[in-house]
Amino acid sequence: MNAIISASELASDLTGPRPPVVLDVRWQLGGPSLRSAYEQAHVPGAVFVDLDADLAGPAGAGGRHPLPDVAEFGAAMRAAGVDADRDVVTYDGGQGWAAARAWWLLRWTGHPSVRVLDGGLAAWEGPLEAGEPEPEPGSFRPVPGALPLLDADGAAALARTGLLLDARAGERYRGEVEPIDRVGGHIPGAVSAPTSDNVTADGRFRSAGELTGRFGSLGVSEGRRVGVYCGSGVSGAHQVLALAVAGVPAALYVGSWSEWSSDGSRPVATGPEPQ
Repeated sequence: MNAIISASELASDLTGPRPPVVLDVRWQLGGPSLRSAYEQAHVPGAVFVDLDADLAGPAGAGGRHPLPDVAEFGAAMRAAGVDADRDVVTYDGGQGWAAARAWWLLRWTGHPSVRVLDGGLAAWEGPLEAGEPEPEPGSFRPVPGALPLLDADGAAALARTGLLLDARAGERYRGEVEPIDRVGGHIPGAVSAPTSDNVTADGRFRSAGELTGRFGSLGVSEGRRVGVYCGSGVSGAHQVLALAVAGVPAALYVGSWSEWSSDGSRPVATGPEPQ
């Protein structure tokens, strides 16, 4: 199924006999929780999911947003009303990164039907509601492994044998600035592919054809294995989602640059070329 859904499609589905579970994953890097904004106004029936608490484990050697404990993730999804046999739609404030992280985790743990609201809450034209619903507990039981996953060694190898895309801004890839991590630069052999180029000015994804052309120009080709990393496995999930829209399966290195750069034994490349 398509990995994204338009606001009009979601509005129609919400009036159907079995509406999707809707997850509000609004989040800001380094900022406080956006639960209060959710409580003030959200898509009717949407349940708030906290990226830092529900979609990642504690920051540490594995990066800023390592994989969450699978059992705890499953419990959080069931508390949000997620069933194994019911569609799920995720959205955030419009950037798409956090919604894509929820999409990726649910797909990685075996949920068969998850989509991201294209353009996020900003694209929603229907009514909003306040407060916080109390969903019926869901039945979803996560089973990891449905999508490909990379660790640091796997990312290093793929950069040489396949195609590893760096989803961060170009200046961070080149090592000109590094506002968060210990050192700037990129994994040797990785190709710069900023996530911002996946979308148009209004935050909606480019068409499948446009994305196919974009990724083809970066080296994606039939039979070539593709992987993605970013700063901490959040915007990288958005890149995996964009690749899915283009029909390209891709592995995610969840630890990403926050894990790689924290290990002084790992090589670092700088400049515009993969090296």
